[in-house]
Amino acid sequence: MPHTLASLAADLAAGRTTSRKLVEDCIARIADPDGEGQRVYMHVDKAAALAAADAMDALRKAGAEPSRFAGIPVSIKDLFDIKGQVTRAGSRALDDSAPAAKDAPTVARLRAAGFVLIGRTNMVEFAYSGIGTNPHYGTPKGAWKREIGHVPGGSSSGAGVSVLDGMAHAALGTDTGGSCRIPAAFNGIVGYKPTQRRVPLDGAVPLSFTLDSIGPLARSVACCAAMDAVLAGEPDFELVPRAIKGMRLAIPTTIAMDELDPVVSDIFERTITLLSDKGALIERIEVPSFNDIPLMSSKGGFTAAESYAWHRELLAAKGDVYDPRVSVRIARGETQNAADYIDLLPMRRSLIARAEATIAPYDALVMPTCPIAPPSISEMDDDKMFAKKNLLALRNCTLINMIDGCAISLPISRKCEAPVGLMLAAAGGNDRRIFEIAARIEDLTSSQR
Repeated sequence: MPHTLASLAADLAAGRTTSRKLVEDCIARIADPDGEGQRVYMHVDKAAALAAADAMDALRKAGAEPSRFAGIPVSIKDLFDIKGQVTRAGSRALDDSAPAAKDAPTVARLRAAGFVLIGRTNMVEFAYSGIGTNPHYGTPKGAWKREIGHVPGGSSSGAGVSVLDGMAHAALGTDTGGSCRIPAAFNGIVGYKPTQRRVPLDGAVPLSFTLDSIGPLARSVACCAAMDAVLAGEPDFELVPRAIKGMRLAIPTTIAMDELDPVVSDIFERTITLLSDKGALIERIEVPSFNDIPLMSSKGGFTAAESYAWHRELLAAKGDVYDPRVSVRIARGETQNAADYIDLLPMRRSLIARAEATIAPYDALVMPTCPIAPPSISEMDDDKMFAKKNLLALRNCTLINMIDGCAISLPISRKCEAPVGLMLAAAGGNDRRIFEIAARIEDLTSSQR
């Protein structure tokens, strides 16, 4: 059984392991020439990680550890500032940037809790894709059929594989349209997108300041809940799963259930039947407001406009070193005018209000995290196939970012099946509820796998 943050904390407290041992094991996995470490990590801070591990072991021995998780190694997506390091955001265009003067607030909170930063993980350049490819630093192979090589999901691609392969025990990622949840779904782990306002965005290279959220990827719902509390600056809490009997779940038939891969549909419906058999009350509902989202995105939406505003000078100076698949999407923001952008603001407020009214009677929305199984890396050489699969990978997750909600992806596939994620989502501010529901469903589905 893979280690969880709780089991590692218990082992550390009982003296069954040490932080140094955990860090050394992660470093060994990263260095394995037969593994994915060279593509997963852009930088491994070996000396600093070992020094931090020794410090946490000494504090624990003195009874002064800063939290129960002190000494557990975690990975950091290359989007975040770490004091003294260059933040490249998966790009070559920022190679000559000055090292960060201070940690991003989320990184600082992880440090303050005693987590050990093992290194910076690879990602889609500037976080602008849900597939997970990177032509500059390589594309890590995801969980599915390693001998062939399937995409890891993006944009937090290295983050997901770092947890999957034991190169870290949790990961810090971002989620603008699914970048925590898609890698989780494609790698059979758990990924969480919090209510945006709960976690500070400072110190992370932005994609869309309207839609960006910062969240964890880890091995269990409880792991993600614990990490989320640290990132939000909230007290640690005991996660108590909700009873499944009488739980009201809604499957949105608008957009979210279109064009499902047969394997995704089969595994999703099997899970829905299981939940229903255990007493969950499940209803398939229309969410008419979701139909507004393609229209709002027709000119690139918030993401293109806001990313272009951040990138326009860098694009002018170094556009030739960008991945063309990224630069062309950012450049769509140049075609929007001020009126186009201003029109989006009341449209989104209306979207959020109407969506929240529709889903208010239910404990959570439930849908496939992604309508597709992970495509092969070789398929992504074709630009048309890449564009199609990328839009599909992002689609369901983006619905929740657009309504300012919170959401989690749980693995629901059995061994030898393609990895499929189950997404549970609610209106913003219902993070605790989503964790409680997800914890119970995780218990139920994991026993069936």
